Amino acid sequence: MPPLRATRAYPIAFVLGLTAACGFAPLEWWPLTLLCLAGLAALLDQAKGVRRAAALGWWFGLGHFCLGLNWIATAFTYQAAMPAWLGWVAVVLVSLYLALFPAFASSVAWLLARRNRSALPLLFAAAWIVSELLRAALFTGFAWNPLAAIWAPVWPMRALTALVGTYGLSGLTILIAGLIWRAVENRNARIGLAVLVAGGAAAAFFPHVAATPGADTPLLHVVQPNIGQDRKWDDAQSADNYHRLTSLSGKPGPHPRILLWPEVAVPALLEQDQLARSTLASLLGPHDLMLTGAEAVRFSPDGDPVSASNSLFGLDPQGNLFGRYDKAHLVPYGEYLPMRPLLSRLGLSRLAPGDIDFDAGPGPRDIMLPGIGKVGIQICYEIIFSGQVVDRANRPAFLFNPSNDAWFGRWGPPQHLAQARLRATEEGLPVVRSTPTGISAVIDADGRLLASLPWRTAGAIELPLPPAHAPTLFARWGNILPLVLALFLGALGFASRRRPS
Repeated sequence: MPPLRATRAYPIAFVLGLTAACGFAPLEWWPLTLLCLAGLAALLDQAKGVRRAAALGWWFGLGHFCLGLNWIATAFTYQAAMPAWLGWVAVVLVSLYLALFPAFASSVAWLLARRNRSALPLLFAAAWIVSELLRAALFTGFAWNPLAAIWAPVWPMRALTALVGTYGLSGLTILIAGLIWRAVENRNARIGLAVLVAGGAAAAFFPHVAATPGADTPLLHVVQPNIGQDRKWDDAQSADNYHRLTSLSGKPGPHPRILLWPEVAVPALLEQDQLARSTLASLLGPHDLMLTGAEAVRFSPDGDPVSASNSLFGLDPQGNLFGRYDKAHLVPYGEYLPMRPLLSRLGLSRLAPGDIDFDAGPGPRDIMLPGIGKVGIQICYEIIFSGQVVDRANRPAFLFNPSNDAWFGRWGPPQHLAQARLRATEEGLPVVRSTPTGISAVIDADGRLLASLPWRTAGAIELPLPPAHAPTLFARWGNILPLVLALFLGALGFASRRRPS
């Protein structure tokens, strides 16, 4: 097939990237993603220079992120200080930046494979792993929708994150797509692809039996009040909001319960407000505990607010606070305004209400639940960062991910849930999500959804706390493993360059 001119190749790459985004939640058409990545590999094979290869990756990434991150635009509809159309400008601007990472992977793979195109699938997979690790780290990181997230609903593939992590599975996804492309004309690639497909199919038939909770296992009671962002900070709605939360909180019973409320569910300052703590404690039985999101504010000696944090508090039946976690990985423009002196002069503000930027917490920390054990906390967006969700020196019994996805339309919440499922499988820990509008869920240590509440639906989930697995390989070594996989794939790629294509 003759090489395509840039005027044709770039639009094709853009459409391939756009279509590839349909493999993620909520659509989950993951075969399309594989085929589109195979198409990108074919375009890279035809590229006549590294600049062309980088441009192809960039156009692919632009289409991919513009569709996959469309939910960002919805957040701007809740900020009266900024016009709603600015949300779509933000989607494009973010995509222009994020497209640099597929461009990096494409150009590096092309450079290393230029002597022998048979090495391209292996080298592209290795470069893609490095690109996703960089995307998760640079400029505070934005790890949303790694390629591995297409496998969240597919057990045999999702299970691989316990061995190589999310970024490693993303690399294997690129490798599969590259083999699909090579299989068109190469017998060895067809054999390799057949082995991978057969292995995945066989794994699907292995027994997948969850451990049974013990008789003394506490009950999780997850509340989803269906409080939208348009009413969350409306003082006129505060009484009804509180009624929704309390009416769904159930009644104490003979079994100990952990009552789980969403991110910033409580508008009161719990550390200063004894009445608020006592009111919440009235919902608890003698053996119950509560975990709820609320803001924490630090004051000057004169009583003026100095700084704030997006926090999670533990509360016992006597109204005492027994633990606090401060969100560490804050959302730029959502929870703080970068370059505030300059941007505020331009009329920009952060999307969350308030004039004080949030302070970042110290990172993954556990809270000890009296009589139960440790819980790891990851507030909202923090759960997307593979390898950064657990204090490895103090492994918890489960992870709690209180969130507020009410900002993010229809596409954001299911994508968020998919990434939480990957964290569960990677770490071998149950993950529990409570959100105001959905999707709240209880996820077992294999990443399976034991129960969930649909988007925009009020309700509650009550289930025994699922047991954790022994620490997985990834739980022990973290993101060293995808780096090792990238080096291994790169070494194989260099070895294959010496053989004729």
